[in-house]
Amino acid sequence: MTDETKHGKPAPGPFDSAGAAARGVARGLTNYGDTGFSLFLRKAFIKGAGYTDDALSRPIIGIVNTGSSYNPCHGNAPQLIEAVKRGVMLAGGLPMDFPTISVHESFSQPTSMYLRNLMSMDTEEMIRAQPMDAVVLIGGCDKTVPAQLMGAASAGVPAIQLVTGSMLTGSHRGERVGACTDCRRYWGRYRAEEIDAEEIADVNNQLVASVGTCSVMGTASTMACITEALGMMVAGGASAPAVTADRVRVAEKTGATAVAMAASRLTPDRILTGKSIENALRVLLAIGGSTNGIVHLTAIAGRLGIDIDLAGLDRISRETPVLVDLKPSGQHYMEDFHHAGGMPALLRELRPYLHLDALTVSGRTLGEELDDAPPAFAQDVIRTAASPIYPVGGLAVLRGNLAPGGAIIKQSAANAALMEHEGRAVVFEDAEDMAKRIDDEALDVAAEDILVLKRIGPTGAPGMPEAGYMPIPKKLARAGVKDMVRISDGRMSGTAAGTIVLHVTPEAAIGGPLAYVRNGDRIRLSVARREIALLVDDAELARRAEAQPISRPVAERGYRKLFLQTVTQADQGVDFDFLRAGVTRDTVPKK
Repeated sequence: MTDETKHGKPAPGPFDSAGAAARGVARGLTNYGDTGFSLFLRKAFIKGAGYTDDALSRPIIGIVNTGSSYNPCHGNAPQLIEAVKRGVMLAGGLPMDFPTISVHESFSQPTSMYLRNLMSMDTEEMIRAQPMDAVVLIGGCDKTVPAQLMGAASAGVPAIQLVTGSMLTGSHRGERVGACTDCRRYWGRYRAEEIDAEEIADVNNQLVASVGTCSVMGTASTMACITEALGMMVAGGASAPAVTADRVRVAEKTGATAVAMAASRLTPDRILTGKSIENALRVLLAIGGSTNGIVHLTAIAGRLGIDIDLAGLDRISRETPVLVDLKPSGQHYMEDFHHAGGMPALLRELRPYLHLDALTVSGRTLGEELDDAPPAFAQDVIRTAASPIYPVGGLAVLRGNLAPGGAIIKQSAANAALMEHEGRAVVFEDAEDMAKRIDDEALDVAAEDILVLKRIGPTGAPGMPEAGYMPIPKKLARAGVKDMVRISDGRMSGTAAGTIVLHVTPEAAIGGPLAYVRNGDRIRLSVARREIALLVDDAELARRAEAQPISRPVAERGYRKLFLQTVTQADQGVDFDFLRAGVTRDTVPKK
């Protein structure tokens, strides 16, 4: 039996036209007008790396390598790549790793969100450009996983996600600490002058105890959990910490699963359906997940023509309890979630809320995966529906004349005393204005006021940075104020907590009502009524709009020009309009 036939149907001669159903090294040949020559040339060059015809006859599994010295969240990428390769080869495939953009939140200016769509395009085009029968996506830090899922959904090649895993926790003066909820907590204490420069320097050495993503239920952990709920990851793959043997075993299993997906041509559109998106929304609510999760999930779904209805999200939030006791909504860390059974244990508790017939990368349904999940055992991290840490979902959708397109609040991490609140607006026109004045002793601000930050939305910043977590003005922090109502058209880190209204849509920079809020205006927040209202009459707002016309920001060249011309608002996932599917196939959640 020849190399060309023993791994599939009889194929043309080794250098003849491979046809539309070409697989392996014959996929996507460069067109020189002679397909036989194209394959001949491709094989000649790859053989320079020492490959044999036997190796090149096997299904090719691409492995996206996002390792970078600028990205400590991906510091274990080399080890994971080797484990994936082992799994691929054990299953009879040929692994081929290749680089793409790597994005880290703390090392991306103006914000990693600004680069998410670029990374998704890089991922999509490299999957399209190079021959592969399936692809393993290795990501971790906040925007990398959604970027990869967006790109893979558009590319249409069988794809499976592997996350790098969470970092370990550290210890500061006998207290367990981890990035980045504790980063914000300690920095808040430092701003309030409760701790000195020596202590803040000491804790800085302990907050990130290893490579890996944030150890709390921030955006990276949220996206890992959502991805498993979507069915795009091997069962149990979300929670293993980065530096554990469990994470390496997950990587090996991921490689083997990718080979099986290549054989069955299990493409993302068969997995990413309305039902799996709704499952992911349930999980987002039940884990007390990052507010960023809804933006990313909207973008992923939008690539396949699936719209997320914010009213529907709020409806299912009212019936989906928060069951995972992790910071910032609870007390524990991701390694505790892993030890408690991880996503299979959570999904077991959520089973009555889920579409169990949704397909997963294993080729089996979610229900079949849960039937084979390990049995439950006593632990205190993943609660039952009868004993939740918060009675309803972590997120609530707000509307009103200040946010006609909607806004989001993470109610599970907010101050209950402030969720029904009316106050005077203290307005910052943009992030630079806030940086200049927030700690000014002359700032006219009181604890009962509402801080408003404009122009940090998708186009305003640009890139919708995580500046929505506005610092408490220093003079109030020194007086013991720990939380205030804060409103913006930007985002906040999933590791942050507070009574913070985010994603106000439309944003100020394109003329949304937020642009016309002035110092001293009254604003009313009612989470119970799902309301965010500017207590200014429509006629006055119209006068302000006429006196202050606003044009969409523009740039002269490059990626920024593309970004500003085509980026959508938060309710459409902050994706580029030309990357979204042209036709709506489904809308979720269903009524």
